[in-house]
Amino acid sequence: MVKRRFWIDRVEAAWRKRSVVWLRGVRRAGKTSLAQTLDRAEYFDCELPRVRRAAEDPETFLAGLRRKRVVLDEVHRLPNPSELLKIAADHFPDIQVLATGSSTLGASARFRDTLAGRKVELWLTPMIESDLRDFGNPDLSHRLLHGGLPPYFLSPDLPEKDYQEWMDAYWAKDIQELFRLERRASFQRFVELLFAQSSGLFEATRFAAPCEVSRTTITNYLAVLEATGVMLVLRPFSSRRSHEIIAAPKVYGFDTGFVCAHRGWTELRREDLGRLWEHYVLNEIVALTQGTDMRYWRDKQGHEVDLVWSPRRGSLLALECKWSAKDFDPAGLLAFARNYPKSELLVVATDAAPSFKRNYEGQTVEFVRLSEAVARLARGGEGK
Repeated sequence: MVKRRFWIDRVEAAWRKRSVVWLRGVRRAGKTSLAQTLDRAEYFDCELPRVRRAAEDPETFLAGLRRKRVVLDEVHRLPNPSELLKIAADHFPDIQVLATGSSTLGASARFRDTLAGRKVELWLTPMIESDLRDFGNPDLSHRLLHGGLPPYFLSPDLPEKDYQEWMDAYWAKDIQELFRLERRASFQRFVELLFAQSSGLFEATRFAAPCEVSRTTITNYLAVLEATGVMLVLRPFSSRRSHEIIAAPKVYGFDTGFVCAHRGWTELRREDLGRLWEHYVLNEIVALTQGTDMRYWRDKQGHEVDLVWSPRRGSLLALECKWSAKDFDPAGLLAFARNYPKSELLVVATDAAPSFKRNYEGQTVEFVRLSEAVARLARGGEGK
């Protein structure tokens, strides 16, 4: 079994902060496999009836553990998972608990309220750069086409049928258990359209007619998809200047494999690589920062910057994602710099090794690899 070292280190670091760690992520992201690679952990599959029966009395269950480190896999299958985790945090602080499960539990208000201040959340995203090394396949184009869910990434052939099976399970086991939405066909049509136009501007009215639901329902659908991690929603960055877009978000599908499948791509052209690279960069940032605090910027003249990060300290970071540095057009970053002159301007490219700088109309743009861009974010936007 592959040890995903980045994520194992993240779990260990989270345990040093709190005794209860909630590992969330979409189905097939590899939560179970990751949990089974942790050292000295007693593993329980909560889908098994005997485990659910044993956990009906949380105090007896926790007191009877053979080890001080326990994995509760698919914890949302327990009758009252929040109660067990709360008792573990409050009365058995010497026991380190890793609870894994569907992202829908993390979207539950009761789960959040009961465990507020008692747990650390860790968002297991689709595979990142360190995962490619751990799996022994650094072929980025393969990762972009097959996606970052380990079973699909490891498949020698395109797992086209698996994507639909995943969607069916997502509806039946995630959506219906918590949100109990109606009109499955409308919801799935909406998801298909979002994947097909992933990274585009979102306007709810454009989806209402093809999905045969109201604009309000479309907005609710998007909130569900965002809460469960299936869609990443980037809001516009703005200081509310009259020429800036301040309302319409951009919506990204959570995984490049699903984007390719819904666009009908079975082979990647060079222009496809550039579009998917933006998704991959965003996924890497989400994994390392554990949040979607990134924004995008666009003005009414059509100038756009892919990603903008505004740290509490340090400079604004404006990032353009380019498969190759030679594909870069400076117009968007230059327009942003005219509005925000103290910002740092970065181009994240696969071939920017070593990093280098260029001057455009008096503005310095730095070309960096993805690892350097993420490191820059970790340093709070401060340059070298």
